[in-house]
Amino acid sequence: MTRKRFDNVWDAVEDMAEAAENMKLRSVLMLALRNHINRTKMSQADAARLFGVTQPRVSDLMRGKINLFGLDALVNMAAAAGLQVKLRVQRAA
Repeated sequence: MTRKRFDNVWDAVEDMAEAAENMKLRSVLMLALRNHINRTKMSQADAARLFGVTQPRVSDLMRGKINLFGLDALVNMAAAAGLQVKLRVQRAA
């Protein structure tokens, strides 16, 4: 049995590098949004109003249902929350 070592869980889970990169970005954004909600002690209903989405959508975010969120939606929610999203692109190692 050969063991493979991965730098990130998404590299291990996803078959394609492109999919893994997308999941990495989505997970970072979801964590930032969840941390913002927790840090500000915002209710899910308040967060939904701020983000311009429904409360069940915020519940999905808080539960980490990453498959329900695209990058565009997460960036829009972060901007609505007053968070600045920065993207850095560099050559893969």
